[in-house]
Amino acid sequence: MRFVFLYRITADKPLMKKSSIFGIIVIAIAIAVIISTYGSSSTYGSFTEAKQSQSDLHVIGYLDKQKELYYDAHKDANYFSFYMKDKKGTESKVVFTGTKPQDFERSEQIVLVGRMVGNEFHASHIQMKCPSKYTQDKVETTEADAKQGSI
Repeated sequence: MRFVFLYRITADKPLMKKSSIFGIIVIAIAIAVIISTYGSSSTYGSFTEAKQSQSDLHVIGYLDKQKELYYDAHKDANYFSFYMKDKKGTESKVVFTGTKPQDFERSEQIVLVGRMVGNEFHASHIQMKCPSKYTQDKVETTEADAKQGSI
């Protein structure tokens, strides 16, 4: 099978070797992967920055154990809310449309992915860093994803 744009019309010798064509294809695929990864990554910020941003943001913070955690599996198993303070000390109510992660109260640090809706941060993903059950010095990481639905 001959490709017209790769071969001379009058000669039987190709303009490009097969290895060169293969190299160009590999480079094009690598560039596409890098661009798609860069485009889908979100940045880290605070609740204040999340109020100003329209895109998803990673917010790192700590659970406010003085405030109420709300999760009622009988009423709505996919609604969990709590209060969190970001690293700058700003507190916000967080709404997660998924089940409450196991050992959530034990978490030392929480990383949320989501955006602000009014005065609430709606998280689509929660990652917790908890003290390990087996070793005192190690930290265990747990992740949870939100259920997709309309708000």
